[in-house]
Amino acid sequence: KKMIRKETLLSEVLEIGSECQRRNNCCKHGSGCLINDDLTKISLFLGLSEKEVNEKYLEGVEKFNTRLLRPKIVREGKPYGVCIFFDEMGCKIHSVKPTECKVGNCGEHGEELSKWFMLNNFVNAHDPESIRQYAIYLKTHEALPGGELRELVLDEGRLRKILDFTILK
Repeated sequence: KKMIRKETLLSEVLEIGSECQRRNNCCKHGSGCLINDDLTKISLFLGLSEKEVNEKYLEGVEKFNTRLLRPKIVREGKPYGVCIFFDEMGCKIHSVKPTECKVGNCGEHGEELSKWFMLNNFVNAHDPESIRQYAIYLKTHEALPGGELRELVLDEGRLRKILDFTILK
């Protein structure tokens, strides 16, 4: 089994994540978040402006006090649902799908890949509220190597002040 750490490079994570069995479970139960130039690539692929893609196909999602965009979910009364870009033929934007979709899978490393994406794109070591919310998450989830609180906020005094709400912003 490969060791995935917070510091693992995106290129390595994408290689590990490419070991997907195409069960489409991800697509039928949600969608992945966009980072970097994902919106530009999707817009070019669809022949629409970024504004049009954002308005027609995307929604915001917030985790650890960080907001990212993802393809809308067709929920039909459930807390989860099908990605707006998924149909019986598969992913309609597969060649330009969001980075989180490329990173994650339901294979052997799925949980670590998901944690890697979360740590590197949602958890913000410079935002005290993000650190507090992540600290709550860590009470019920194991940290990825490199993702312990003391590794994210190196100054122990600052970390203590964040966690006891002395530092708010």
